[in-house]
Amino acid sequence: MLGGATYLSYRTALHEALARVSTGSQLADTACGPIEYAAAGDGPPILFVHGAGGGFDQGLMFGEPLVHAGFRVIAVSRFGYLRTPLPADASAAAQADAHACLLDSLGIERATVIGGSAGAPSAMQLAIRHPERVAALVLIVPAAYTPRANDAPPLTTPPGTQLLFDTALRSDFVFWAATQLARKALIRSVLATPPEIVANASADEQARVAAALDQILPVSRRRLGLLNDATVTSTLERYDLERIVAPTMIASAADDLFGTYEAAQFTAEHVPNAAFLGYPSGGHLWVGHQQELMSEIEAFLR
Repeated sequence: MLGGATYLSYRTALHEALARVSTGSQLADTACGPIEYAAAGDGPPILFVHGAGGGFDQGLMFGEPLVHAGFRVIAVSRFGYLRTPLPADASAAAQADAHACLLDSLGIERATVIGGSAGAPSAMQLAIRHPERVAALVLIVPAAYTPRANDAPPLTTPPGTQLLFDTALRSDFVFWAATQLARKALIRSVLATPPEIVANASADEQARVAAALDQILPVSRRRLGLLNDATVTSTLERYDLERIVAPTMIASAADDLFGTYEAAQFTAEHVPNAAFLGYPSGGHLWVGHQQELMSEIEAFLR
């Protein structure tokens, strides 16, 4: 009886997740191949480049406050996520060129580019390789290079992250079960945010974290993208940051368990005239600072 109820709950959650990612997006036929995207709002365009475990749906969710602020958010699914295929060259540079191809197909000459987490490498490369296309650049908890010891990885990972990558992030059912039985572990290891920060946050912030976690389902349709992100973020090199001419804003939290704070500081120090916004706490999802961060971004773009 219990097993049947559990399976029914899983099938319901999976059906809802599949329905969510099967509607609301379009597939652009670009010079760089098919690229999935969704658009919302009117006004100055923002290309929202999602992080690991995302897709156009994550971009729309995180970009919703900017839609309400009067911007047009174009949320892309990066290589290997949902309906955007994984090409032979899935480097950050190739992804940046694909971003430019998407803008071409949409008839957009210039756009603000927001890159979150693992979406930051291609956002930075777009600003370097196609500077004329980027009106402004915003990097949030960016996966970026920072000088470390020779044997240290570019980014840190919380305990258990690799185990979850090898288990929960391989299977829709296992991931769903983990969200039911081990949410705190997933918040720490997948969302890289201290669970105690979430527990003490407002109801709105707790709901935002819950949505970010639950929206990873269906993980099976994001698996190739996750694997590619692991490759890209584990081999990050120093980009020619000094070549970025777009007005740039970079934000991170000191207790981000992926260790993006130092990388964000380093990037801000080397991008000409970049603004750095650092929070002492909040984890990888900047918990407790959502309203402030969105207001800062809106003011920066105005």
